[in-house]
Amino acid sequence: MGELSFLFTLSEEKKDRIRVTAQKEKGEILKFVVQYEALIRGKWHPIVRYDTSHGFAHKDLIYPGGTEEKQPLHFQSFNVALTFAIQDIKILWRWYRMAHEKEFGNEKGSSH
Repeated sequence: MGELSFLFTLSEEKKDRIRVTAQKEKGEILKFVVQYEALIRGKWHPIVRYDTSHGFAHKDLIYPGGTEEKQPLHFQSFNVALTFAIQDIKILWRWYRMAHEKEFGNEKGSSH
């Protein structure tokens, strides 16, 4: 079984990154995690995570308070879901960050 793991920096300031881990066998992805992380207020925060941790491909939107919103993905294979996850984050990371920072500012007791 093969394993791949890498970090990909999204912004010139190096405050946004994609973390990817996956296990594959004979070219087929068996499981994966693709996570967008942003450096906000001096700490790395997971913002969006695609994974197969419950036996199916899904997307988790992670809110500043720690709550998660799970959205199932309906692709014919984990290979396609993995490719989609990476492309989605590469295209939309700025939007995800902006929405997360807005939520961060709306938390009770937050000084923004």
